[in-house]
Amino acid sequence: MQSSNGKLGQAETQLFSESELHLIGEGNELQLYNKLGAQFHEVNGNHGVVFSVWAPNAQRVSVTGDFNGWNPAAHPMSPQGDSGVWAVFIPNVGQGAHYKFHLVNALGQAVEKTDPIGRFFEQAPKNAAIVWDTAHLKWTDELWLAARAERNPLESPMSIYEVHLGSWRKHNDAESFSYRDLATELVDYVTQMGFTHVEFLPVAEHAYYPSWGYQVTGFFAPTSRYGTPDDFAALVDALHAAGIGVILDWVPAHFPKDDYALARFDGTALYEHYDPRRGEHPDWGTHIFNYGRDEVRNFLTANALYWCDRFHVDGLRVDAVASMLYLDYSREEGQWIPNEHGGRENLEAIGFLQHVNHHVLTRHPGTVMIAEESTSWPKVSRPPGDGGLGFSFKWNMGWMHDNLSFLAQDPVNRKWHFDKTTFGMLYHYGENFVLPLSHDEVVHLKGSLLGKMPGDDWQRFANLRLLLGYQWLFPGKKLLFMGGEIAEAGEWSEDRGLNWKAASDGSLNQGVQNWVRDLNHFYREQPSLWEADFDPAGFQWVNCNDRENSVLTFIRNAKSGGAALLVAVNFTPVPRSDYRVGVAEGGHWEEVLNSDAAIYGGTNVGNEGCRESVAEPSDDMAQSLKVELPPLGVVVFRLAKR
Repeated sequence: MQSSNGKLGQAETQLFSESELHLIGEGNELQLYNKLGAQFHEVNGNHGVVFSVWAPNAQRVSVTGDFNGWNPAAHPMSPQGDSGVWAVFIPNVGQGAHYKFHLVNALGQAVEKTDPIGRFFEQAPKNAAIVWDTAHLKWTDELWLAARAERNPLESPMSIYEVHLGSWRKHNDAESFSYRDLATELVDYVTQMGFTHVEFLPVAEHAYYPSWGYQVTGFFAPTSRYGTPDDFAALVDALHAAGIGVILDWVPAHFPKDDYALARFDGTALYEHYDPRRGEHPDWGTHIFNYGRDEVRNFLTANALYWCDRFHVDGLRVDAVASMLYLDYSREEGQWIPNEHGGRENLEAIGFLQHVNHHVLTRHPGTVMIAEESTSWPKVSRPPGDGGLGFSFKWNMGWMHDNLSFLAQDPVNRKWHFDKTTFGMLYHYGENFVLPLSHDEVVHLKGSLLGKMPGDDWQRFANLRLLLGYQWLFPGKKLLFMGGEIAEAGEWSEDRGLNWKAASDGSLNQGVQNWVRDLNHFYREQPSLWEADFDPAGFQWVNCNDRENSVLTFIRNAKSGGAALLVAVNFTPVPRSDYRVGVAEGGHWEEVLNSDAAIYGGTNVGNEGCRESVAEPSDDMAQSLKVELPPLGVVVFRLAKR
């Protein structure tokens, strides 16, 4: 930034160079967070803050704050050329100062708006931005970042623990854990449980707590509900120190209509599309971003990069991608406008997604971009050069829906629905999939995962262990929402902490928790479960047609030549004795995992630790094993090293 020799704080002061304004105007200032908002600067030997905001249609703009008695006349801002950016330097303003922008908007109305690039905010319902330096946060994760840059996420283990920060654990009904609390408690727990990553429901500032963070009012600010930006950085740093990656839910699909935030920012449709058929979201009562506007695309791209740059996050899970891709999403005929070719595809949103994915993944090697995309849109996780959207991964909503529907059936009827649990492999290699059992499945009167399972208590818990075992052993990366690992009986609510007391010593809940812990540690140790997730050589059905017994058997192979794993899943409560399974290679097959073990709440039906193959053909293979399959159980065998 530059300044003229004009009097400090007066409207004529120019604080941006022509080249800076040119980049901002054409949408190519990818570090917008280093330019706009509240930036610490020294101007003419004076230390203070340059305040700036993009409001091209405003008639006048000024800064109000606790440093000037909230007086709109005290610090008027000056237009910076014809860029639409307004700016002013105010000396002697420091960290922690509260401020807003006072606009006389395009309609002649006097309004107070919060900073679109604000890095910290008052706790809701207050909404002033707070001057805060996030360029000099304290980090100790250099080794983590260096290793991440060398890692290929597609061929690495990824088991994600999805967390809502405010309700994972509470001190009491009214007080959630802080970022600093979580930097100890959550880190210790995730380490013990063996997850490779956490994924936080949106942490960006949001006024309405029951939105779970999905209605963002401060895109560049970790919510102040749990501490400062420094505190949030300390949480990420602690997770990295423990070898745990951090993924954030990111919400570029829409924003709320709160009058102090982005909506009609300068009296016009600035961030949102001006036509309600493209700019209003019918499901959520929110605004949709105008992805065709250069400055808006730049705002969102810079926001994605900000979280990776300033807070070292390892990836973003992009919310509601389907709502961005389709112009007719949740709209009836006549409520949407076709694209220039007469189609329903939002070409501007497609271009934006390709743009942001490219910049995040190239500027921060080893990070991931994950699409929550619920339709059959092709090539979501393929490069733009191949006609794709450029994501690293896509949530496999089909796998989730099919398997929950299948397991909700009484076991006696499962043979009639057997295709549901095998169908996922028919399309598996079309995308790089994450298998999600997310928060969406335990809210809005859907009950809990445990509550979806049929039968008496023992069968319900066994079914849940079976579901989780099948998820961890099936090709694809894994995601589980908090509470699933302790078999929460009730539906999740943001207002209460998880029922940790249920997972007490000897309970069936603790058995599920033990199972998830051991699944995670086993998964991380077995390259065959993650090295070739998206390579056909990594998976082979042994028998996917035994619907009469409702038994599935398959093999997972390692790309590096490690030991193969044989997986057998019995979807009925009937134990299967001397069940014959074909194997490609003869030898000593160790039983290395069994969901029916007593430590998991099972009945200890098993295989005495191993089975020897015999030269009797089965399942089109020359060798076979005769095994015991526990009721509603998952068993894994590994060929012993010679």
